[in-house]
Amino acid sequence: MNHSENLDFEISFYESLLKESPDFIDALIALGDVYTKAGCYKKGLEIDLRLSRLRPDDPIVHYNLACSYSLLKMADECIEVLEKAIGLGYREFAYMNSDQDLKFIRKDPRYKELISRYAEETSSSSDANSTN
Repeated sequence: MNHSENLDFEISFYESLLKESPDFIDALIALGDVYTKAGCYKKGLEIDLRLSRLRPDDPIVHYNLACSYSLLKMADECIEVLEKAIGLGYREFAYMNSDQDLKFIRKDPRYKELISRYAEETSSSSDANSTN
């Protein structure tokens, strides 16, 4: 089975699981990931939007949604959701700076401003904690 056939199989598998249980979080997460790997960015975005409604306080769900927006070159939406993900606690800045899904948005000056603002807050709070 080649890579494309593998992806097609995984998509069919997760889609069939979701017909039985439409809010099955793990299947939604896996399907969104497979859609992205297959280059089906709009379908991936639909899944990420569903997940963000089901898990509104999950920073990883919002990070993945920001990635979908970046892949679709939707800069305003990406920045807004990325800020929400960081606000909810997503702090993997080194990963964000190398994640290929965010390649588009890293060219936007708002991205650099957002990351530097939160990175400073993170280092300031850890400096304050280390002095106690």
